[in-house]
Amino acid sequence: MDAAACIGCGACVAACPNASAMLFTGAKISQLALLPQGKPEAARRALAMVNKMDELCFGNCSNERECEAECPKEISISNIARLNREFVKAGLVSVAK
Repeated sequence: MDAAACIGCGACVAACPNASAMLFTGAKISQLALLPQGKPEAARRALAMVNKMDELCFGNCSNERECEAECPKEISISNIARLNREFVKAGLVSVAK
């Protein structure tokens, strides 16, 4: 639950050469995906958050890790991997319906 420590300060976005919000978004997705209460809305949440990032023109992660280095709460970029997994899983669920 380290992802729950995210304070939404934006340091990760400011440090990223792509202005990616994936560490922040990944932390929120991870935090909620790991809680039983977050499961019912997990797919809808992942799709909505990634779509909003796209709509607001945030870039994608290029694994340069500047976000992780600047994060005052030491949020790991492994949360970006969970974001990607949740997003792909959500896409598969919505296609199956």
